[in-house]
Amino acid sequence: MTQEPTGIDNGNDDLYEHYAFTASKGQDPLRVDKFLMNFIENATRNKIQQAARDGSVFVNGEPVKQNYKVKAGDEVKVLLSHPPYEFLLTPENIALDIVYEDEALLVVNKPAGMVVHPGHGNYSGTLINALVHHFDNLPNNSSERPGLVHRIDKDTSGLLVVAKTEQAMAHLSNQFFHKTSERKYIALVWGNVEEDQGTIEGNIGRHPKNRLQNMVFEGDDSEKGKPAITHFKVLERLGYVTLVECQLETGRTHQIRVHMKHIGHTLFNDERYGGERILKGTSFTKYKQFVDNCFKVLPRQALHAKTLGFEHPVTKKWMSFDSEVPQDIKDCVERWRKYAKNQKELL
Repeated sequence: MTQEPTGIDNGNDDLYEHYAFTASKGQDPLRVDKFLMNFIENATRNKIQQAARDGSVFVNGEPVKQNYKVKAGDEVKVLLSHPPYEFLLTPENIALDIVYEDEALLVVNKPAGMVVHPGHGNYSGTLINALVHHFDNLPNNSSERPGLVHRIDKDTSGLLVVAKTEQAMAHLSNQFFHKTSERKYIALVWGNVEEDQGTIEGNIGRHPKNRLQNMVFEGDDSEKGKPAITHFKVLERLGYVTLVECQLETGRTHQIRVHMKHIGHTLFNDERYGGERILKGTSFTKYKQFVDNCFKVLPRQALHAKTLGFEHPVTKKWMSFDSEVPQDIKDCVERWRKYAKNQKELL
């Protein structure tokens, strides 16, 4: 189980806690450098080993070397002499695509490739770096992130609402918590989704073996993770891929990506979840070349946060916003549309 980095002095000679993990009950003895590799995104083994040599890796309060074997119940921490960079927010003059703005909030259209908030490996160029440049005194959320009510993944494009006042932060966060906001996404997924519409339910949590992925827990483990519900509707069937609309009832990390993979329809070109491989189709070389070209046209997971709706925290009026599907997704879908049409004509 992971904990958020605190950035608070913890008494170890003015060191700051950057990461804290507790090894699960089923943890087999594992070198601490390998253990941390499974937990920390974008970390290299060399950097972790160097941190251990520098005396920055602690187990149960004591510094350890990189070959220490982590056991069940061990508390593993990485402590450094400076606060976590994600808490050192530097204003950056980055252009924002602002769809709507008033005294209480703004709605932005985030491009693919932009990280929402600073974190390990992404300390600048984020949406929050841009927000703190353009706006003064944004309210912090429960994770001390200015203005942020919700988030979308780095390579997902689309709409986000940002709070400008404490009242707006509380009101909007409450709507997301109680599932009264509306969020609809457009996704291109592998395979022919046979049902015209449906609902996916299943608790989502960290994958026990690949900590950079989330997964749906089933059977004896079904109580693990957090409840998640995704509604989907088929928009267009394109042979070996399907264009779908997904509506979130909950907002778990990677929810659409995890749920669609769970029902056998991984997002197209979703590298983290295996969608960058050819999952459906023929073995013909020409088909492989066609798919590779589609990957080049759309070099990210095919997911766009298209529609956002919520009650305005001041006027109490329902507000709904819709965004244009980005050109890279449009171009990829058009290629599949032509391919599917050609296949039908050959039959």
